[in-house]
Amino acid sequence: MPFCEKCGAKMEEEAKFCPSCGAGVNGQQSQNSQSGNFQETINKYMQTDDNTSEFEQEDINQNKVMAVLAYIGILVLVPILAAPNSKYARYHANQGLILFLAEICLGVVIGIFSWIPVLNIIIGILGGLVSLLFFVFAIIGIVNACQGKAKGLPIFGKFKILH
Repeated sequence: MPFCEKCGAKMEEEAKFCPSCGAGVNGQQSQNSQSGNFQETINKYMQTDDNTSEFEQEDINQNKVMAVLAYIGILVLVPILAAPNSKYARYHANQGLILFLAEICLGVVIGIFSWIPVLNIIIGILGGLVSLLFFVFAIIGIVNACQGKAKGLPIFGKFKILH
């Protein structure tokens, strides 16, 4: 039984495309090359670096609560002010601050464009979807903070405001 050269999945003898990733067999064009490119683009933004090894375990254990608070809107100020010497709390405060500022920008954009009657419904729907995405990012950040991980948020994880 042959295996896919791209992903290593098992394939049938007469298969022309991999059932897992869609890669062509023996140089044939991929069955879903467009969706493969889309998936690569999504993965590029969703895969963020895990920086946990840069922090001391004691710092992580003492400041998990501060790290969680960083993802709850304006409460991002609590770890910034209450734990200024904790690298772990500061890392998550940076992530939370970026997310909070993005939420504020979204609110301003929605507020401005909601005055235009034609765009009101479209902006409302898109704004709701983006707000839901930000909520999911906050949950991801809270889960990472509770698990003692210093992993960046998708899309926003590469930006730094606090040093």
